[in-house]
Amino acid sequence: MCADSPTKPLQLPSLFDPPSVALSVIVPAYNETDRLTPMLEAALEHLTSGSTRSYEVVIVDDGSKDATVALAISLAQKHPESDIRVVKLDHNVGKGGAVRHGFLHSRGERLLMVDADGASRFQDVELLWKAMDDIEKDGRSIAVGSRAHMVNTEAVVKRSAIRNFLMHGFHLVLRTLGVGHIRDTQCGFKLFSRKAAQEVFPTLHLKTWVFDVELLIKAQLLDIPVSEVPIAWHEVAGSKLSIVSDSLGMFKDLVILRLNYALGRWQVTRDREKRD
Repeated sequence: MCADSPTKPLQLPSLFDPPSVALSVIVPAYNETDRLTPMLEAALEHLTSGSTRSYEVVIVDDGSKDATVALAISLAQKHPESDIRVVKLDHNVGKGGAVRHGFLHSRGERLLMVDADGASRFQDVELLWKAMDDIEKDGRSIAVGSRAHMVNTEAVVKRSAIRNFLMHGFHLVLRTLGVGHIRDTQCGFKLFSRKAAQEVFPTLHLKTWVFDVELLIKAQLLDIPVSEVPIAWHEVAGSKLSIVSDSLGMFKDLVILRLNYALGRWQVTRDREKRD
């Protein structure tokens, strides 16, 4: 759906088509009526402020139970000069599933995932863009926003003891998985070249919060250059993450991830064949 046809489903493009815009911005959204508007307004302000870079914004509604879809369509109608598409999934598939769907149906030469809460400063996409320019190899590169430089700042120190304990435990597990070189795997602000996205997203298995880890493991196994870039970030109220239950689920998914790749059940291939 888009501003011109808010009630009519449209044919989705494919990640395996030639790119037709410079940047795709993929926004997974689940019950985000309170936070989507300021995030999107900030993104559009940057994207339209003197830049000649062509872009699209793909909002993927992950089976929301509130009015997220209606809000997203109204925002698209409010900004007819911007290419905003709204994808509505029939049921909730998890953040990883929503992001994957958005990537598989985007048109950008480069593709940015960004959380709907607006916790990341959108203009920092320029920092990621430059980092990708510096490391790109055969058209393949990934730049990940990082909050690791904030570990000892007030924003993190003031969090609850259990949140900090779980954070350190999570990082310990990541080091055993071989992605300890990336200090912040979970920041929802990541930029991919189209070729890199074609290699890592079609066979993405995890649909939960830990999908970022699988992406980075696949990138490492495929020898895709990855740069970790410090960005500005602030806490935003309204998180959908349950500290205890979701953290336990993340640790379980990490074990599943480790075992399936170690046992060869999940294969990594350089083939960029189209997969649904």
